[in-house]
Amino acid sequence: MFPPRTASAPLRGRPGRRAALGIRSLVGACSLVVASAVAVPAAGAEGTPGGRCTGHVLPHVPGAARQQADCLDELTTAGTVASGHTDPADFAGLTPEDLPTPSGVPGIQIDGYFPDTSTTNTNHGWNHDAQFVIRLPDRWNGGLVVSGTPANREQYANDRAISDWVLSRGYAFAATDKGNTGPTFYRVGRGPGDAIAEWNTRVTQLTRAAGSVVTQRYHRPPARTLATGMSNGGYLVRWQLENHPELYDGGVDWEGTLWRSDGPNPLTFLPPALRAYPAYAAGGAGAQDAWKAMRKAGYPAGSEFLWPYHHEVYWDLTQRIYREEVDPDFDGATEAGTPYCAPGTPGCDADYDYATRPPAVHRAVGRIALTGRIGKPLITLHGTLDALLPISKDSDVYARMVHRAGRGALLRYYRIEDGTHVDSLVDAYPDKLRPLVPCHRSAFEALERWLTGKARPPADHTVQRPADADPATLLTSCPLD
Repeated sequence: MFPPRTASAPLRGRPGRRAALGIRSLVGACSLVVASAVAVPAAGAEGTPGGRCTGHVLPHVPGAARQQADCLDELTTAGTVASGHTDPADFAGLTPEDLPTPSGVPGIQIDGYFPDTSTTNTNHGWNHDAQFVIRLPDRWNGGLVVSGTPANREQYANDRAISDWVLSRGYAFAATDKGNTGPTFYRVGRGPGDAIAEWNTRVTQLTRAAGSVVTQRYHRPPARTLATGMSNGGYLVRWQLENHPELYDGGVDWEGTLWRSDGPNPLTFLPPALRAYPAYAAGGAGAQDAWKAMRKAGYPAGSEFLWPYHHEVYWDLTQRIYREEVDPDFDGATEAGTPYCAPGTPGCDADYDYATRPPAVHRAVGRIALTGRIGKPLITLHGTLDALLPISKDSDVYARMVHRAGRGALLRYYRIEDGTHVDSLVDAYPDKLRPLVPCHRSAFEALERWLTGKARPPADHTVQRPADADPATLLTSCPLD
């Protein structure tokens, strides 16, 4: 899920609530064109010899209400940060500080948005949601990678973790803001679950449009289309392979969020943490029982050093805003609860009990729920020390769902020892954590070999952290076998 960037939006579709949401920044350092027209490249941006733009009609994104195409000497963040073709705030806090940045990828970038009525995304000064980015490298390998963003971030959130690397391997890349952004994303839509349901619709929409754009640019359709993403983006991979397998050849799910109408889901394991952690942190007679309650809720032994950070940054806000999305009536007219309320406070999310909530709440979650019925190959990876989406309540469960659905032959599941939900935490705890980004890359390469028939990925297992691991090596290497 990850901490969202802060944003504001007018209240839409759910009137009558008074705001009681205290929002703060959760991650430190956390060309005008005519609508529906493709921009002419700026002077001096013709690109490399061979004229990738000059004298050619630039690709058109079908269905877009607005689009802007630019020829760039560098499509990775090695160039797009300086050129203004990404927003570093979108990907702040998602990767280790020393993650190498590939470079040397010239091509075309298309920014734009699809028709939408919500306005939480402020990138480009457009104040318009359903924004997307499509990147088309000059040296194309025949593939397309599509991704939705983690948390409630905007379309550039995957630039360092995913886009840079797949572009350097020759893939075209497309990402969407999922149609709504920011910590008040739940205001979008007419009813409970609408905002998250839109995420799935927007990924499907972009996948179809990006396939057309690739065909226009390279004069043939993509030979393979792969879905990948982290956290909420991983949830989107699962949902797409379950519901639209015809659009993809496979996917890599990086610790995707699990939504199930009968649980587990975030609303079943976050409230116990909000109740138990303060007593655990206070010490004294109740600390041991509080620790047991945390463990029962799914928080893994050995992750205790991460609990203070997650209590301060993740658990409270995540519970309140996602509960507001599917169960706005829990706290009456209050919008997204009361921050850090004590158990016993009226409408307090620390006392939230999903199992006892009305059937309408479970139906709202059912609209966005996963089934395990994937239709194309999927590789899932999840850190064993994830203290936001505990592995025993998330990917362990999803793997069992896939097997129960009779789709086990399409899944490979790797538990990454000492991985956690946010790779930037590796910088603070290099002796206790390992980053997942190189494991994602290894999984992606394994999927490539699987799809081309070169080699079947290893069977499901826990990828051990080497006992004498050097932090620099762990940043670039994660063998899955």
